[in-house]
Amino acid sequence: MAIFLTKDSKVIVQGMTGATGMKHTKLMLADGTNIVGGVNPRKAGTEVDFDGTSVPVFGSVAEAMEKTGADVTVVFVPPAFAKAAVVEAIDAEIPLAVVITEGIAVHDSAAFWAYAGSKGNKTRIIGPNCPGLITPGQSNAGIIPGDITKPGRIGLVSKSGTLTYQMMYELRDIGFSSAVGIGGDPVIGTTHIDALAAFEADPETELIVMIGEIGGDAEERAADFIKANVTKPVVGYVAGFTAPEGKTMGHAGAIVSGSSGTAQAKKEALEAAGVKVGKTPSETARLARAALGA
Repeated sequence: MAIFLTKDSKVIVQGMTGATGMKHTKLMLADGTNIVGGVNPRKAGTEVDFDGTSVPVFGSVAEAMEKTGADVTVVFVPPAFAKAAVVEAIDAEIPLAVVITEGIAVHDSAAFWAYAGSKGNKTRIIGPNCPGLITPGQSNAGIIPGDITKPGRIGLVSKSGTLTYQMMYELRDIGFSSAVGIGGDPVIGTTHIDALAAFEADPETELIVMIGEIGGDAEERAADFIKANVTKPVVGYVAGFTAPEGKTMGHAGAIVSGSSGTAQAKKEALEAAGVKVGKTPSETARLARAALGA
């Protein structure tokens, strides 16, 4: 099983013909992702060859969906044009839009997030500023390295791309049902809670690892959700125990003001919900192993 992405997912890439889009389309194909097209209005009607796999380019998301049955789009469009790309995906009602682009203005992210809601949330947005998601052995939509883990029984949801990769590597012998990088911007689409609910409903996910970071109250809200709705064991890690107060750290959303949003406050909220929280990624991996008896 998996959440949000399976071997049957038909993936298109907005921005496929750019340098970043080309690089990661090639890697996604190598991981077995069923990529059925790219989107670039200026190159519509052409094809791009990726080591013998020919991928057609369409003029719009709607055209790509009509011609291929695509149900996932991965967005590699530069920040200035990303809002328009996501709005196009929402208008086409594609079920899943994975927005990899970093540096999108918060106002733009808020606008397309609100626009998705006004359209009935028919399009699930993951990101922006995220590594995407992977269901090992089935499909990879984004930039997560496909060779660092295997299919297994752990579900992972993380704000941080780098920590996603590290946790997958630390627990590679057990493997993952799916790993979802939700991004660290102040405004994102899919949240920890959305992923926790999906992993709770997935019969093959036995344990959930949740990675948060300083700033905001997403982890505290996730703790409340876990306490009320999650029956599976959850292990957590919060990045930023040594971060200085009042300073933005890497991710635009990782800023602490006063006592709210600190790693310690988040750790305490999660532990009160029964979540075991590691002080380092490696300690968190050990806690996951112990919870699974592995």
